[in-house]
Parts: sequence; structure tokens; C-alpha cells
Amino acid sequence: MMARITPLAAALAVLTLAGCAIGPDYQRPSAALPASFDTSVAGSTGAASTTVAADWWTLFQDPTLNQLVTQALAHNADMRLAVARVEQADAVAREAGAAFLPEIDGGASASKTQASTRTASYSASSPRLRTARSATLSTSYELDVWGRVRRANESVRASLLASQYARDAVRLSVAGVVTSAYLDLRALDAQLAVVGDTVRTREDSQRLMQLRLNAGLSSLVDSQAADNALQAARAQQAELRRQRALAGHQLALLSGQPELTLTAGDVRQLPLPPHPPAGLPARLIEARPDVMQAEQQLVAANANIGVAKAGYFPRFTLTGSTGSESQTLADLFSAGAGAWSLGISALMPILDFGRTSARVDQARALNQQSLISWQNALQVAYKEVRDALVSLREDGEAERAQASRVANARHTLGLTQLRQQAGHASLLDVLDSQRTFNDTQLTHIAARQAQLNASVALFKALGGGWGPAPSAR
Repeated sequence: MMARITPLAAALAVLTLAGCAIGPDYQRPSAALPASFDTSVAGSTGAASTTVAADWWTLFQDPTLNQLVTQALAHNADMRLAVARVEQADAVAREAGAAFLPEIDGGASASKTQASTRTASYSASSPRLRTARSATLSTSYELDVWGRVRRANESVRASLLASQYARDAVRLSVAGVVTSAYLDLRALDAQLAVVGDTVRTREDSQRLMQLRLNAGLSSLVDSQAADNALQAARAQQAELRRQRALAGHQLALLSGQPELTLTAGDVRQLPLPPHPPAGLPARLIEARPDVMQAEQQLVAANANIGVAKAGYFPRFTLTGSTGSESQTLADLFSAGAGAWSLGISALMPILDFGRTSARVDQARALNQQSLISWQNALQVAYKEVRDALVSLREDGEAERAQASRVANARHTLGLTQLRQQAGHASLLDVLDSQRTFNDTQLTHIAARQAQLNASVALFKALGGGWGPAPSAR
């Protein structure tokens, strides 16, 4: 006699097939990057370093900057939004993971019905009023035969990692923006110091020329020239103060401190961070947060192909319930009131007019888009590193040239002042030398600022630091 096949036995037989997941397994594409960057920084005054930690902004050795970045990472609106998105993605991942386990529902009901005496099914021997009580536990569980649930869970986990890398990318961006804004503010402080010295010098010149005019020793032209030079310096000073105030407001917004005030500093007092060593591996950019985010989005898109392909195959669902039923509440849990059921069902697509094929094609197209996005993220990262290295090299050359100009202009101003005292140079000659000295100092400060900002750009382009190449995965 053939043994009876119960629903439970059928379910166990199906479970033995659930060893594989349909759809392609993720294979990391080739990055197609050069072996290393050209990291030569000719004539650089910064030391080379084989490793730089993720908290690269501390290399500027400025406690105020360190505090601002710390505050920004904790209170900046973009940063807090990124953290909230990670929390949302984590909740979605936990929800998806729960699909591996059956959901158990509890239910209870009570009813009273009255039967009609005017129907053919009515029997006088049956009670017209009927009462029923029930309490049940029920479950419905999809058997992941084809790996649809596993692929969906793989996609969600990759999306969670992508959101975490997105948060890290925001962290890197916020730290970079705060550092650059701080360097801009300190450059304005240095320019204000230079222009302040110029204003004081021209005030002295203007007073001296007024005394000489009153004594009949100079002309009105010389006095007006001195006054015009003074007013030009004051106007320049006012514009720099305006820019400095706006830079402070920007830092207050970035750090989440609306009432932030910063005392004056000087960008020239900040040290140059170390430069990368020769032969810096190009593969370092594969660990950049935005590149890692793009790769995890590619992993999720690849898994979604399997989710879509599962639509070609039947879905098996195991259902079951257990509980008690009785006419009276007192007998609900008495002997003989127990009831249970167990079943398995299959839902097989027969004719969907191409819907499943269209979903598979969509998933493949999204996967191709994600692949292109990841490749583009790598290329953009590689270009940004090369740009930063060139800027670091050339801005360093410019800063050294501007330093020489400042030294020459200072020497020329001293000689011109001596010539004026000896009667061999006019006030206009001195004012012209002062203006040249002022301009060269401001240009030198801008060059120093550019070199420091090039260091910031390099840190950001490399994902926050550098070191040995990441291992292949």
C-alpha cells in the first residue's frame, strides 16, 4: 500500500530543494586603474608620509579647527540627515531579515447568529440561535525554494551598507568644507593684519604730509595723494572685514553653532600637512566612501535580478493554525475543543503577458546603470586625486615664488624710504613701494591658502587619508 503523503511531508520535500538562489552571484568588476599616481611634488616643503589617518584635519595642528570639525560632525544638518538615513536603512534591513522566519498571529472571536426559518436548509431539530467562541494561533510562511527572499535580503543588506558609506561620504565632505572654510577665514585674518599695518603706515604718512603742508614744505598734491592712499587702504580693510564676518557666519552654520565667534588667527602660522610618498597606489580610491557606496548599490542591483527572476517559478507557502472552538466561553479550552490545520499551497505563473520578463529586463538595466555609476565614480575619484596632486605641486611653487616677491618688495620699500629721507625720492615713490609691498603680501597669503586648500582637496580625493593599498576582494 502506497504511503500517504501529508502536507507536512510535502513541505519537507520542498525544503530540500532550497539550497540555491537563482540569479547571478555578485562578481566585482575590474577597476581598470593605473598602478599608481604620480605623486612627485617638486620642491615641496612638506614631509612625505606613508600613512595618514582618517582624522587628517588634525595635521594642521590647530585646536580651534579640531573643535569646529568635531562640532560639525555632531551637529551639522547634512550629517544628522545622513545618520538618520542609516537608521532607516538599518530598520529596513531588519524587516527584510524577518522574512526568513514565520510570522505568528493570534486571534480570538465570538459570534451569535440566528438562522432563518424560511430556508430549505432550516431544520426544527437544530437550534435557531447559534453561539461560537474561538481562540487561534496561525502562521503563513513562504518557503524560499528559489532564493527570492535570500536575494531580496542580499539587496537590502547592500543598500544598508550603501547608506553607511553615504554617511561616511558626507562626513568626509563636511570635514573638508569646514577645514576649507576655516583656512579661508584665517587667510582673511592674515590679510586684515597686512592691511591694518598698511592703514597705520598711511595714517602716519598722511599726518606727516599735513604737517609739511601746513609748514609750506610740500604741495597740496602730495597731501591729497597721501590721503587718497589712506582711504584706499581703509576701503580695502572694510571689504576684508565684511568677508571675514561672512566666513565666520558660514563656519557657524556648518558647525551648528549659530552664535559662534572666533578670535583672529593667521593662515601663515599653520603647518603644511605631509605629502604622499612616491608610488601611491591608485587602488586606494576604491576605498573612498562614495566609491564604496556605488559598489554596494551595484551589489543591490545585481541581487534584484534574482528577485525578478524568481517570478518565473512557483511560490510555495506553508500555512498552519491551532486553537480552540466552542459554543460557550467556559468550554473554550476544555477537552475536545482543540482544532488545528496544516497546509501547503503553490502559486505558479501561467500567463502574465511578459510582466515577469519586463521586470527582469528592468532589473538588468538598473544593474547596468549601477555598474556605469561605479565605474564613473572610480574615474572621477582618480581625476580628483590627479588634480589635487597637480595643484599641490604647482601651488607650492607659486607660494615659494610669492615669498621671494615679498622679500624683494620689503627690501625695495626700505630703500625707497631711505631715499625719501635723503631727498632723492618723492612721497609718491614711497606710496608706490608701500602699495607693491601690500599687494605682494596679500598675494603670498592667497598662495599659501591655495596650497593648504590643495592639501585638503587631496585628503578628500583619497577618502580621508592614504596608506597601503586595500587587499583585493
